[in-house]
Amino acid sequence: MSAQSGAAFLLKISDGAATPTYNTVAGLRTTQMSVAGDAVTITTKDSGGWRDLLSGGGARSVSVSAAGVFMGSAAESQIRANALSGVLASYQLSFEDGAKMTGNFLVQKLDYSGDFNGERSYTISLESSGPVVAA
Repeated sequence: MSAQSGAAFLLKISDGAATPTYNTVAGLRTTQMSVAGDAVTITTKDSGGWRDLLSGGGARSVSVSAAGVFMGSAAESQIRANALSGVLASYQLSFEDGAKMTGNFLVQKLDYSGDFNGERSYTISLESSGPVVAA
């Protein structure tokens, strides 16, 4: 297996249509994803001193963070509107090997910054709601 390019790790947002089209969030320089789960311990006296966990138990979640240069795209405007209204939207993570992960996410944080004589940049944090499925 060969190394994959970080430039091909894309964050996309749905246009909201019944058959959605996912638009790439332009200008991102870094994208990060974390998959987490809360373990459910089922350890008993019969566990021999070792911890036992319930397979499939607990709550799983996906967190996404990204940072980049503001390009004024429609996708960025949609993210800002979602952040201000607190609504869930369908997002897709796309990888160089063609794999995709799709699910509903809430914008947890959206920060803008800019320096005199420099570009305007932003960072975004998303948290999943419901299942995130691999395609």
